[in-house]
Parts: sequence; C-alpha cells; structure tokens
Amino acid sequence: MAEPLIIARQVAKYFGDFPALRSIDLEVQAGEALALLGRNGAGKSTLLQLFAGLSQPTSGAIELRVGGSDFRQSVGVLGHGQWLYDDLTAAENLNFFAQLYAVQDAPGKIDSWLELTGLSRFRDSRVNEFSRGMRQRLAIARAFLHEPRVLLLDEPWTALDDRAIRFLSDRMTEARQRGATLVVCSHQLREALEVADRVAVLDRGRLAYVEEVSEALRANPDSLYERLS
Repeated sequence: MAEPLIIARQVAKYFGDFPALRSIDLEVQAGEALALLGRNGAGKSTLLQLFAGLSQPTSGAIELRVGGSDFRQSVGVLGHGQWLYDDLTAAENLNFFAQLYAVQDAPGKIDSWLELTGLSRFRDSRVNEFSRGMRQRLAIARAFLHEPRVLLLDEPWTALDDRAIRFLSDRMTEARQRGATLVVCSHQLREALEVADRVAVLDRGRLAYVEEVSEALRANPDSLYERLS
C-alpha cells in the first residue's frame, strides 16, 4: 500500500473571522490523483495553497513528504496567478523557471513544451501580448517543465479550448505513469473525475467525504453534490 505523501491534520484557515477551512484531516497517497472538489467558496483553492506552501494554516499542520533539499524541484504548482512574467517572452519565462528548478537539458525541454502547447511561433513574444488561453498553456508548460513528483493544479482547464483540455488531461495521465502524485482542484467535474482515483469533497470549509472514483460517478458527476445538505 502506498505511503501518504501529503498529510493534513486538523487544519483550519481563517481570514479575519471567516473560517475558510475547519478541522480538515486528509491524506494524499503517493502516486495517486486526488480531485479536490466543492461548490464555490467551499475552500478548495485555500487548501491547495496550503499544500503548496503558499499560505500557512491558522491551526493544525500540513506535511509534504517529498524528500530532498529543494521543495521547488519536487513540486509543480498551477494556480489562478499563473506566475508568469509579463515583460518576458514565452521562452524567457520558461528559461527562468528552468534555472530555478535546475532542469537538465533546459533548451531542449523548453523547445519541446513550446511545441506541445502550440506556442512555438510565439516563443519570442512577450507574455503581456498573450490571450488568457495562451497564458494558461504557458503556465502549464512552466508547471510540468521540471517533471515534478507532485503536481498541485488549481482550475487547470480554465480558459482552454477542447483540444487544449484534452492535451492537458493527457499530460496528467503521463505524469501519473511516471509516478507523480496529483491534486486537482476544479469546478469542471467531468475532466477532474476522468483523471482522478479518489475525490475529496469540501462543503463550507469542512471535508464532507472522501471516496473512490467509480465509473458510475464519472457518468453522473453532479451526484457528488446531491448528498450535501
């Protein structure tokens, strides 16, 4: 049985007096894909930010057992901010992060990801000229560039057309095949359930339930929320 790679113990997060998360106990197993789902305001993005170390819990603890000395080389994060530099070109953005992540054969991998994401002809264009969908594709390349052991993906299919959605789902599957662990937060239920082994559903800051993803659930994703009060 796989060992837990991410562990949340009695995690709470408050913004002022507002409880965004309350008493969260959750484990993510090494090598699995977990879909973190819930209605708007349920706390999905907040929990993912805690997993990524972008924010700290008000109480409780988060443990990420990635090993090694450099957290950045083990984790790939895709979030609402995209973490791209508008005044740099697409290639310059990827080169910056390749250096940050100590990526081997960086020029070849940058060329490959620009080709995969359909951005090769825009490699020397500044990101501030990109559409939202182009920025999202470049952010995907940035998150996957260093082949991280853990991928934390917040609304990864946002602003993508059908072809790019399929492309991203295929890249997630490939990451799983090389042993990566995925946590995917999304309001796009069908896409999330397609790649996930388990689903954790949040409701108003609390963990409502966790269950295995079945074919029946994939066929009727809206049933996820029917049991919530």
